[in-house]
Amino acid sequence: MRKLYKSDNDKILAGVIGGVGEYTDIDPTVLRLAFIILAIMTVVGPAVIGYIIAVLVIPRRPHHHTKEAEYTETKKEHHHENHEHKHEEKKD
Repeated sequence: MRKLYKSDNDKILAGVIGGVGEYTDIDPTVLRLAFIILAIMTVVGPAVIGYIIAVLVIPRRPHHHTKEAEYTETKKEHHHENHEHKHEEKKD
C-alpha cells in the first residue's frame, strides 16, 4: 500500500502539494494552480487552514525508505537489463 508523504524533491513551501502530486501521479504544477484558484474562490482562509493542517498531518518520507526504494529499483533495472542481454545473446 502506497503512503502519502511530503515531497523532499518537489517542494515550494513544505512539500505538501509535491507529495500529493507524487502520490496521485498528477503534475504538482497543475495541483498548485488548482490550489491557488481554490484559495481565491474561497477567500483564501479555508485553503490556507487546509494547507496548514496538511503540513502538520502528512509525514516526511523516511530517508532510509527512499534509499531502499532507489536501491531496489536500481537492482530491478539492472536485473532486467542483464536478462534482456542474455536473451539477445541466445538469439545470435
